[in-house]
Amino acid sequence: MTIEEQWALWQESNSLDDIPTVTEDQVRDALIKDLTEVSVMSVGEYTLYGKWLEVQNKYPTQTVNTLFGEETQLLDTTQQFLIDEVKSNIWRPSSNDDYMNLKPRLLYTDDSGVLKGKGVDGSDVESVIKRTKGMPEKWNTLRNFMSTMKNNSNIGRNLNFMVEDEVTGKYLGVICISSDFLDLTPRDQWIGWARENKTQGRMINYTAIGSTIVPTQPLGYNYVGGKLLALLCLSDTVQRLWKEQYGDTLIGVTTTSLYGKSKAGGLSQYDNLKHWKKMGYTAGSMAYEATKDTQYMIRHWLQRNHTRKYFEWYGAKNEAGQPYKRDHRNRSYHFAYSKLGIPKNLSSAPHARGIYFGPLYENSREFLRGEIAEDKLVKLFDTSEASLTELWKTKYAAKRIRSLVERDAVSDETLFYDDLIGMSWQDVKDKYLSQVGR
Repeated sequence: MTIEEQWALWQESNSLDDIPTVTEDQVRDALIKDLTEVSVMSVGEYTLYGKWLEVQNKYPTQTVNTLFGEETQLLDTTQQFLIDEVKSNIWRPSSNDDYMNLKPRLLYTDDSGVLKGKGVDGSDVESVIKRTKGMPEKWNTLRNFMSTMKNNSNIGRNLNFMVEDEVTGKYLGVICISSDFLDLTPRDQWIGWARENKTQGRMINYTAIGSTIVPTQPLGYNYVGGKLLALLCLSDTVQRLWKEQYGDTLIGVTTTSLYGKSKAGGLSQYDNLKHWKKMGYTAGSMAYEATKDTQYMIRHWLQRNHTRKYFEWYGAKNEAGQPYKRDHRNRSYHFAYSKLGIPKNLSSAPHARGIYFGPLYENSREFLRGEIAEDKLVKLFDTSEASLTELWKTKYAAKRIRSLVERDAVSDETLFYDDLIGMSWQDVKDKYLSQVGR
């Protein structure tokens, strides 16, 4: 169905009479109030604030009277059960050398049945995958509470993986492989990528981004578990699933650091990590978000006053059934900010993140530039989970735990942030602001 056909149908089923009336002044005043409050925060504080709001929205509570007095409990008791279940299954070492016994495996959280296709080496591959009940819910619960970064959903392609120890069945972390960023200048310059290659030639579909790479704790701190997960993003498991699900061979993987130059020391878990190349820094900024109520006001105002644009952002779909516009939500907000005259210092702040790229073939760049055919690709390294795990153990984890032991700095903290539920913002800030980015 063409965009014009979609537009005609959308208009028939979306009457403007059903949309709340919001004046320009009302939207502007609400935006300025929200953004003024958050624009004075540091990157770390704003990150934590976003996480706190996310937890309050996703996990609403109520106060109940018990034999022991008033208690704060989740409205949805099944949420508490799930939190307790995943928290109790996080891997914790009984000795400093336990990491040597780990056998990490990637569990795809949203698939079942028999998958047939071609492996990365061209051989026939048949995989029997049985969906474990509740896997997506477990993935989201882990992601929600293992990191101070918000668990933002990604539009487009997504492969969510639980990383589990095959020996103990304990959780080691979560990964999400998503549709890649269309424009990242340092990466594109390194590849020699013209925009026509990425769009008209669809070469952007041959790369992906590690949008979530979060280890459990204390694996992350004691054994640089983030490096393990970053290496596993390049594994043949990820490559095979990308091919089977989307039909495109995975040629390379992008990721970005969370804090970049704003982090003390400026280092990231991807720095000096074998198979990952640092491209440089983003030239972008960190966008401040308004509250949910104000976001709804923006959308109502856009739908009434810029109806066609609203449709292209929130109604139109491409041939694959995905949103017609990339990054549609942020695009709509930036448009509204411009039309409403919101000062740039309120809407965003400079925030350079490190850009990293993991090429999977010796001639990845040549392929992405459209210079060679797929059958000419040459593998760059052993992408088996076993090989990547061994690299992590010997090159990174051993050095890290040895250093911590020498300094008597080994941690036993899980850093699972479920206590944010029902906490005030001031209490959260006092307790956790110093740990953001840890």
